Amino acid sequence: MRKTLAEIAQLVEGEVVGDDNLIITGLCGIKEGKEGDLTFLASAKYYPLAQKTKASAIITPRDISVDGKSIIRTTNPSLAFAKMVSFVVGPDTDRMRGIHPQALIAPKATLGKDVAVGPFTIVEDNVKIGSHTVISGGCFIGYNTVIGDHCLIYPNTTIRERITIGHRVIIHSGTVIGSDGFGFIPNPEGHEKIPQLGCVVIEDDVEIGAGVTIDRARFDKTQIGRGTKIDNLVHIAHNVIIEENCLIIAQVGISGSVVVKKNAILAGQAGIAGHLTIGEGAVVSSQAGVTKSVPNYTTVLGFPAKPHLEAKKVIAHLQRLPHYVEIINDLKKRIEALEAKLNETPK
Repeated sequence: MRKTLAEIAQLVEGEVVGDDNLIITGLCGIKEGKEGDLTFLASAKYYPLAQKTKASAIITPRDISVDGKSIIRTTNPSLAFAKMVSFVVGPDTDRMRGIHPQALIAPKATLGKDVAVGPFTIVEDNVKIGSHTVISGGCFIGYNTVIGDHCLIYPNTTIRERITIGHRVIIHSGTVIGSDGFGFIPNPEGHEKIPQLGCVVIEDDVEIGAGVTIDRARFDKTQIGRGTKIDNLVHIAHNVIIEENCLIIAQVGISGSVVVKKNAILAGQAGIAGHLTIGEGAVVSSQAGVTKSVPNYTTVLGFPAKPHLEAKKVIAHLQRLPHYVEIINDLKKRIEALEAKLNETPK
């Protein structure tokens, strides 16, 4: 990489404040910067790091200046820096190509143009894989599954039977799509398994992290909406519907038949009880336990999850419990003393 700050500003639709002709030769995090590097400042709270960084230039929000540094002001510094990274890295020209001789492709499978399949991958009958899709080594694709164009399936991923995956979907290693939903009926002999007859539908432009499990529906479908991004180690139970452009962060657990409306965010380790609705644009904070539906554009936290202002008051009072105990004990002693005096008063 060798570009002037002015050229970079044009690429990211930003405004240079400082030396337009400064040469940038690399990209870095704000703590790891060195001369010639370009870094970014996501928000004002990291401003002290911007003053200390050794990077030559910084992409910043439009309302920030950094003394002694050339900057590129942008509306969204994180997005601008991501564009620069994509520009520097370029297309994945070294991706796997062709069908490895140790891949097992069933005779009735259909592969589109320029599909790549790695070693020890199994593709069963009636599977359809779209053009330019890459299935890495050690994967399993079950019968009657459909995978769209330009998908990337990382090694050791399991996609079971009758799954539908859209275009430009990325699935990371160790993920299982279409495992049986957890359904059992107690009887005198133990627990009778409930057959899980449904499927999983994953729409376009979804990315699914490593070690995720998405269960098939009992009937109909479990669905992940277009543009939704799922972090590592998330469990999504049967018949869950997640609408478009949601963010599901690490270690979230979603029980059966939950509906997550579009643009909702479930933060790390949140747990959602079954048959609830998480409203459009709602935010479930980290480690929240949701036991009832969340309205649109509401932030909840705590257990049981409450609207954030109410929950913060509860948390603040919990922190003062030792003080309250002291007050109560003191009041108890005073009441006992008053009662003793009353009992001593002549009648």
